[in-house]
Amino acid sequence: MSRLNKFKRFTVKSALPYANGPLHIGHLAGAYLPADIFVRYLRLKKKDVVYICGSDEHGAAITIKAKKENTTPQAIIDKYHAQIRDSFREFGIAFDFYHRTSSAIHHDLSQEFFLNLYEKDEFIEKFSEQYFDEDYQQFLADRYIIGTCPNCSNPNAYGDQCERCGTSLNPTDLINPVSTLSGKPPILKPTKHWYLPLDKYQPWLEKWIDTKEGEWKINVFGQCKSWLKSGLQPRSMTRDLDWGIDVPLEEAKGKKLYVWMDAPIGYISSTKQWAIDNGKDWKLYWKKQENEADDACLLHFIGKDNIVFHCIIFPAILHAHGGYILPQNVPANEFLNLEGDKLSTSRNHAVWLHEYLEEFPGKQDELRYVLTSILPETSDSEFTWKDYQARVNNELVAILGNFVNRVMILMHKFYDGKVNSNTGKTVLNDPLLAAEIGGFYDEIAVSLEAYKFRQALQSAMEIARLGNRYLTENEPWKTIKTNPEGAKNTLHNSLVIIGHLASCLQPFLPHTIIKIAGMLNLPVSAFAFDNEIAFDNGHQLNAPVFLFEKIEDEAIALQLQKLADKKAASAVPKQVAVAPAKENISFESFATMDIRTGTILTAEKVAKTKKLMKLTIDTGIDQRTIVSGIAEFFEPEAIIGQKVSVLVNLEPREIKGILSQGMILMAENAEGKLSFVTPAEDMHNGSVIR
Repeated sequence: MSRLNKFKRFTVKSALPYANGPLHIGHLAGAYLPADIFVRYLRLKKKDVVYICGSDEHGAAITIKAKKENTTPQAIIDKYHAQIRDSFREFGIAFDFYHRTSSAIHHDLSQEFFLNLYEKDEFIEKFSEQYFDEDYQQFLADRYIIGTCPNCSNPNAYGDQCERCGTSLNPTDLINPVSTLSGKPPILKPTKHWYLPLDKYQPWLEKWIDTKEGEWKINVFGQCKSWLKSGLQPRSMTRDLDWGIDVPLEEAKGKKLYVWMDAPIGYISSTKQWAIDNGKDWKLYWKKQENEADDACLLHFIGKDNIVFHCIIFPAILHAHGGYILPQNVPANEFLNLEGDKLSTSRNHAVWLHEYLEEFPGKQDELRYVLTSILPETSDSEFTWKDYQARVNNELVAILGNFVNRVMILMHKFYDGKVNSNTGKTVLNDPLLAAEIGGFYDEIAVSLEAYKFRQALQSAMEIARLGNRYLTENEPWKTIKTNPEGAKNTLHNSLVIIGHLASCLQPFLPHTIIKIAGMLNLPVSAFAFDNEIAFDNGHQLNAPVFLFEKIEDEAIALQLQKLADKKAASAVPKQVAVAPAKENISFESFATMDIRTGTILTAEKVAKTKKLMKLTIDTGIDQRTIVSGIAEFFEPEAIIGQKVSVLVNLEPREIKGILSQGMILMAENAEGKLSFVTPAEDMHNGSVIR
């Protein structure tokens, strides 16, 4: 029995995109395409579902973008809200409502949430020291501060989060913090703020999250447990900013709500506005009902960098407020990489959605198909243009498109496109075919309801492969002369298979299903997930059209060159905020370090770790084992023979049960990329670096 049947209605939301730039394929693969597929499946199952989203238009990211473009925050959000909304619409993300957090209804609801908690004495009011830029005479929002992450040593971590390791931070956690406004170290200055006591809610959160073990993805559940194990701390719900929602207290003039006391409430305000516009009751989708069995199923689709906010902070706010349902599931995806490198907006290393839609007109489903095939459901995955070409040409064109085209052409060739049945209705009359297709329906449902979209798509495509085999084995183009009734039966069954393909692929390829429905001369509504596929006697088919076309080498070469050009442009030296120099040391202190050249002889990843690699290095003095945190950047087999610089007199220490005898030196750029520090010329192992 479907696990969905116990819910009467569904509230599905995708993370609100920041209205400070366009969408790229990493965004789609993380929060939007999986949610869209799931919502379309629910609608095919005739479920009561509302799918909401909207532009996140507050926070430091907006004002930073405005400063960069020498304009106002309002101009920034107006520009990018429209671009994001239109890109979603053209790509086919089927929101019921796409809102914006600058709306009056959202401001009012966010302030109501704050006042509700304030009047219940849920907040801790306290003065704290916050970073202040003396040159600009303003307190610095988290994103206006960068420094070294205390967890992974990323030198460009933000004041609220390190985007390399995902650790959530407070500005004072950073090592050697620098203001992004002046490029200078800020000072600490006292200011009053209102804190949400997450430590107070920790026992309740632990109990609630423990109920999700085995239901939530391992990566989501594991990250939550790790946070809880570290111990939750009070988190400020207000900020000293000049852009955002006013804190609704007389004593807090000039202060704004923290973005996480604002943005997630946008899911509720978006639903409220949708309900007002459509004569619905929004409370049915967000509020606890008198009978718990009547509660809606709340689902958050997000990327892994938002797990802590949606699984800990937002639920704590809803719990403290009271009366609201909590998420049943948070199927967060990992990250999508691009052509062997991380997606990066700062380096313009991305496939931007609006550019794809312009350069590949009418090919929304091709991108939907490829991204679904490689969704980073449990680990990071990679998009390459060559893989895009191969999947479109070898799967969409050669399997799905080929089957549909063959059947439609033969139906028009032999029967002028008319379905003539001796039984009055044409249905699937081959019990083996029916059983096999029924099995695929079951597989698709089980996979989708477990948020395994890649597997579900694969099962749906198996129906197209089945159809091709069935057609080839029965050869109606030959039997039309020797067994005309058998040929007709084969083609009629093949038509019904096309109908089942339309039903099963509708969540994944909505634009393609419109084409199929047009050829079959049926409304799209005929292809619900549980509907029987049948054709009336005398039903007239429309002319066949190609569902897909091959992607030529020239188109792929153009995209690869475009990425190469962007990489070259981003390589142009530019001024970046860097950590200040450390305190001076004496020459004698430096001279105590014994740094030698060496060569990597063997390399292997350390089991049960993401970052660590065990190396055997010939130092010229000896061959020794060194454990280094480079596994996320290099493959072991690729660095055998690599020349390195080694600090050989570092005191040995045990790491994950391995005795590490030294340290290799690495250079790290502003984007966090690592490179080996090595002499420009080939030097024998053991050469002294000084």
